[in-house]
Amino acid sequence: MRHGISILPDLPWREAGPRWRAVEEMGFSHAWVYDHLVWGGLPDSTWFPAVPTLAAAAGVTSTIRLGTFVTSPNFRHPYLFARDVLALDDLSGGRFLCGLGTGGDLDSTILGESHALKARVDRFHEFVPLLDRLLREDHVDHDGQWYAVRDARTLPAPVRDRVPFVVAANGPRSLRLAASHGDAWVTTGTGGETLGEWWDGVAGLAQRFTDTAGSEGKDRYLLLDASPRFSLESADLYEEMTGRAAELGFTDTITHWPRHEAPYAGSEATLEEVASRFRPRGGDAGASGGCAPEAK
Repeated sequence: MRHGISILPDLPWREAGPRWRAVEEMGFSHAWVYDHLVWGGLPDSTWFPAVPTLAAAAGVTSTIRLGTFVTSPNFRHPYLFARDVLALDDLSGGRFLCGLGTGGDLDSTILGESHALKARVDRFHEFVPLLDRLLREDHVDHDGQWYAVRDARTLPAPVRDRVPFVVAANGPRSLRLAASHGDAWVTTGTGGETLGEWWDGVAGLAQRFTDTAGSEGKDRYLLLDASPRFSLESADLYEEMTGRAAELGFTDTITHWPRHEAPYAGSEATLEEVASRFRPRGGDAGASGGCAPEAK
């Protein structure tokens, strides 16, 4: 099991920067930032954009992988985002993880557009393959329902083989997209009033992904805090949840840096205790990609 953490971009860099350094020192394998214009969980908060945040994080870390959680077509064109990917891959020394998803409701309307969910899913299914091409080829032409590029220059591509796509998917179509174009699949589950109900939904999704052609050998990421409980309520709860995720075949879990108030209200002391339990066994977690629990 590899352990990841999301750091919300709601703080100025003088406060946020030390957190990115700290999670690398704690031994986490990957660190993420939400890619929104405005996030519904903190709609009245300061909110900094994902790409410059990750560029700054690349400058204060050296081994931990860095990713968007997740980038959507709601306010991005695949060619413009491909340029951002090239920069982040370069600045991080090949540590960038490209998280991709359909996107949330708030960002889908903030630029004046209004598309039903099905249309947004259709757009996502054009966005991902085109982005894949743009990171593999040069002189790209595409004329689709949602996007067009003419002789798109993409130098210094190709970089796709070292920029993994981590595709968010719950529905059948997007699960197939994650299996066909993703290097990994990430899910938040299907909701539920209780932790047990949430786990039942996660188990069902995990089985559906397993049954999807092309899913074999793909990494599987689970956002623990999409459940009714914050995984860092206690170190014991975190250990219980990561253990359950491993039983269901997940290779990676993601939690959040604890905040003083909701959402993700918790203690940094708990985060430090969790990190002490899951220190890597020798080597560097960011470089090797793994964190293992210490023997007890």
